[in-house]
Amino acid sequence: MKIVAVGKNYVNELSEMPSGKVIPIVFTKPDTTLLENNEDLILPSFSNDVWFEAELAFRIGKTCKAATTENALGFIDAVTLSNDLTAKDVLASSRETKGPWALAKGFDGATPIAPFYPIADFPDVANINFSYEVNGVEVQKGNSSHMITNLVDFVVYVSSIMTLNPGDILLTGTPPKGVGKVNSGDIMIGYLEGKKVLETKVK
Repeated sequence: MKIVAVGKNYVNELSEMPSGKVIPIVFTKPDTTLLENNEDLILPSFSNDVWFEAELAFRIGKTCKAATTENALGFIDAVTLSNDLTAKDVLASSRETKGPWALAKGFDGATPIAPFYPIADFPDVANINFSYEVNGVEVQKGNSSHMITNLVDFVVYVSSIMTLNPGDILLTGTPPKGVGKVNSGDIMIGYLEGKKVLETKVK
């Protein structure tokens, strides 16, 4: 199983949506980043600046290679809320040296994730609401209509390069407003269509 993610994929307002074609920034994360069942998050010792990024996560339900615009959604079987944690200090260092994002995005526990829900329960994947709060304060709020590269285009693009297998997870980016630093003692809670689905306590 692999996790395929896209960076810088949201606009704050629909009026900010780029008019031309955008090539998505794609990266992968190992499955050891998954933090399931509301497990506690242990911050990595090598970073002093880990940030949260609430994101919709979609699961591949059947083998997907060279999907088309017409059939792309047929390969998705479930959706949930996740948190694409980033060691910002490590990422900044990698960018300076033009290195990979692997260490900044791939540490153990770097992807807290809620249980998956059948995609059939969400009739319009381009209109899914989600939000995130830290210590009782809402910090992020998003809707999938604000994706620069929408889910269909993301599946088409990624599957043109690599085969997506059942169980693979697609992380689709975070709203730019509200991302912030994770601190020991924080309690982070995520909501999908107003329903609490994810809680992460930080050690």
